[in-house]
This record gives sequence, C-alpha cells and structure tokens, in this order.
Amino acid sequence: MPAINFQPRLVPTLFAVPIVLLCLGLGVWQVQRLFWKEGLIAERAAATKAAPVPAPRTLADARKLEFRAVTLDGVFLNDREIYLHAIAPSGREGYQILTPLMVAEGEAVFIDRGFIPTELRDPEKREAGQLSGTQHVTGVVRLPPSGKPNLFLPANDAPRNHWFWVDLRAMAAADRLEKVAPYYLDADATQNPGGWPKGGTGLLPELPNHHLQYAITWFALAAAMVVIYVLYHRRPGA
Repeated sequence: MPAINFQPRLVPTLFAVPIVLLCLGLGVWQVQRLFWKEGLIAERAAATKAAPVPAPRTLADARKLEFRAVTLDGVFLNDREIYLHAIAPSGREGYQILTPLMVAEGEAVFIDRGFIPTELRDPEKREAGQLSGTQHVTGVVRLPPSGKPNLFLPANDAPRNHWFWVDLRAMAAADRLEKVAPYYLDADATQNPGGWPKGGTGLLPELPNHHLQYAITWFALAAAMVVIYVLYHRRPGA
C-alpha cells in the first residue's frame, strides 16, 4: 500500500484555521447560551408555581416579580374595558378583556380578566361578569413590551378600542386615567359569574431553546472543515 504524505500548504491553512476556530468558538458560545436559557426557563417555571404575594408598588418591584402570582384588592372600572384582539387555543377569535382595577392608593392596575368570543364584546351580553364592589384579584405580573412587538402587527386603534398589543400608556390615555401601574396582571382561572371573561387564558411568551441544535451545527461545521482540510492535503507517497 503506498504511503500517504500530509503536506500542508500556507494559503489553505490560513483559510481553514480561522474558520475552524470561529466555528468552535460559536459552538462553545451556544453551549453557554443553552445553560443560560435552561436556567431562565426553570426560573420562570418556579415563579409561576410560587404562592401569591402582594402586588408590586414600583416598576423595579414588578421586574423582580415578573411572571409571579400576586394579589390585589380594588374596584373594577367596567365602563372602561380595553379590547385586545386574541385567538383562543381552540382557534376561536375574540378579545382579551383588560379592565382597570382602581386600588386604594388611587392608582389603576390593568387586569387581563380573560378571553371572550367576538360576539360577546357588548358587556350587556355578559352582565353577570361585570363585577362590582371591592374585588380580591389574583394574577400573574406581566410587563408590557417597550414597543410594537413586531412589524406584522396592525397599529392599535384607540378611538375604536381595537388593540393588538399592550400599550399601557396609550390605554391609560384612552381610558382617561391619570395614574396607572407600569405593569398589568393576567388574572387566574377563577371562574367569573356567567363564565365570561374566561380567566387564566393569558399566554406567557414562550422561551425558544434551540441552542443545543445550534451548538451541534457549529461543531459539525468545524469538524467538516478539518476533514476537508486533511483530505485536500493528503498526497500519495513517492
């Protein structure tokens, strides 16, 4: 069997080595991201299962309690409902009902009370669920997005009360509310009189975790480059 000589060349080496190092570096980075994302997912899961605590008073407190169940007492301003377009898991179109809850401190906290189908937008069709008097509310702390979540969403139409994403400042202005909390609550699944709105339907944003696949891809590309480099420089012996 003829001997195989390995004769590296300068230009291919200068091309291949940086690519291999880059792919390895990106693979290691994705592994680090994997551990970070798994920790974040575990942290969120623990927060959603923890026992309710009093509602936050400041934005800083809300950030610490995001996705944590909290309790709050107040009076619903039912005549100022906000209609946020939504689609139920079943595919049924409708709205998430966001109602301001006036608390003792004179501040309003928007509560996502749950889902209603489109045909029940008129409050008179679900009068039993228009709760009056002081209510004890339990819900998950949510922070609004800093802006429109993506370019494909329609713009909010405040005059017609048609909303496609949560904009607390604009919603407060539309409802003529001077003092509004910088967060809102997704109400729990406690059944409302008459069955509507149906609470516990606010969908928490999913945390995609594809970092393992990305890491494998980068390591595979590094290995492929090494194989190509070796095969390119193999020469039959004299």
